[in-house]
Amino acid sequence: MKLLCGNSNRSLATAIASQLDVEMTAANIRRFADQEIFVEVLENVRGEDVFVIQSTSYPANDHMMELLIVLDALKRASARRVTAVTPYYGYARQDRKVGPRTPISAKLVADLITTAGANRLLTVDLHAGQIQGFFNIPVDNLFAAPVFVKDIKERLALDRLVVVSPDVGGVVRARALAKPLEADLAIIDKRRERHGVSEVMNIIGDIKGRNCVMVDDIIDSGGTLCNAARAMMDAGAESVHAYCTHGVFSGQAVDRIGASPIRELVVTDSIAATEAVHQARNIRVLSIAPLLAEAILRISEERSVSSLFT
Repeated sequence: MKLLCGNSNRSLATAIASQLDVEMTAANIRRFADQEIFVEVLENVRGEDVFVIQSTSYPANDHMMELLIVLDALKRASARRVTAVTPYYGYARQDRKVGPRTPISAKLVADLITTAGANRLLTVDLHAGQIQGFFNIPVDNLFAAPVFVKDIKERLALDRLVVVSPDVGGVVRARALAKPLEADLAIIDKRRERHGVSEVMNIIGDIKGRNCVMVDDIIDSGGTLCNAARAMMDAGAESVHAYCTHGVFSGQAVDRIGASPIRELVVTDSIAATEAVHQARNIRVLSIAPLLAEAILRISEERSVSSLFT
């Protein structure tokens, strides 16, 4: 087994390597004067099982090109099998046509990764599960829920807990978190008048006097979660916590969350946290390095990955 990483999340890659007690494969990833990306793998990988760790987070296009070029370099270096480990799969929200003459970019990215030379994809909490069907190679979609469940059990009182889905589309994800916690479920009914702007219309479920835990896969601008938190506090909730797998935090998201009633927002390190995230009063980062390391080990040894969640 060999591990190789791009520049998107070196701290996570280092943590995974430490968990596996494996040295990172040396590679030179740099840019020419015109910002073209150049990759040179500095070790022999012929016949090896190689895992490339690279989230396609901001700047998404640069990190995507890094991943594609690394995959191509490994393919041409005769690696036996190359697994693209993309904890955060960019462009996943463009998984269907939302209007006439619009792309399905998640499918395009799947084609690019496959054509570049990936034999397998390992990711975490895909925005839409059906994206797995965009690939003609095996896809392992891991879930952060077990990591969240462990953290919630250690930090929150379970007797007054209710898990809240911030929209109707996230009910399955919320139910998967509520079941092992033996918690009730509530749903936020929201309307989105335009991209990035949402309004809470109704709260379905009993939240009065309860500790509410919202769960989502991506937090981007933070508007949805902050609006939902205010609505729940106005409806009599005791406290509001939030657990999100991928902390995109675009624009003024960190400031918006800091000014919101959310007592604590927990995200994973699938995307490298900025200094603003580390300094935020109510944002905490959980590492998924042990989860990814175990999945990588099982793939390398041809063992079951799904049994991680049973």
